[in-house]
Amino acid sequence: MAETLRLAVAVIGNVASVSLYAAPIVTFKRVIRKKSTEEFSCIPYTIGLLNCLLFTWYGLPIVSNKWENFPLVTVNGVGIVLELAYVLIYFWYSSSKGKVKVAMIAIPILLVFCAIALASAFAFPDHSHRKQLVGSVGLGGVNSNVCFSFGCYEKSDTNKECGIHATTFIIVFILG
Repeated sequence: MAETLRLAVAVIGNVASVSLYAAPIVTFKRVIRKKSTEEFSCIPYTIGLLNCLLFTWYGLPIVSNKWENFPLVTVNGVGIVLELAYVLIYFWYSSSKGKVKVAMIAIPILLVFCAIALASAFAFPDHSHRKQLVGSVGLGGVNSNVCFSFGCYEKSDTNKECGIHATTFIIVFILG
């Protein structure tokens, strides 16, 4: 019974998470159609990419005990593909100045992930400590994304992308 309940909660969480990851598709259809990123920010997508990388790593057997967190791997694997696509589309359609900004944000974020992955794999002897490290950093990333979403929500009249992102997050937060 407990395992069935855990699976049901995991499926509901995965559906909510994929909905959240897929929400910016509308924004990026617009970016591609207009061939411009306009006023949109790359920050939520780069932070989202970091979160997906961290929680996929968290769910893998090197950090978690065997495959106890397999649903994290599946949903965040989808998230990695979507968030990476958003960052690459953003980069492609940005101005030269925008491309530099994306690189200045994305490269340190990828380096942070690599450092956390290496530290958790080699510096910590057991799954418990690895999970604490990766989970704590992941929680910080989630909080950063939430703060950015709610901070943007106040400006949503001038930046529709943030309004869509924050509104979707609020709905998923309430339902999930």
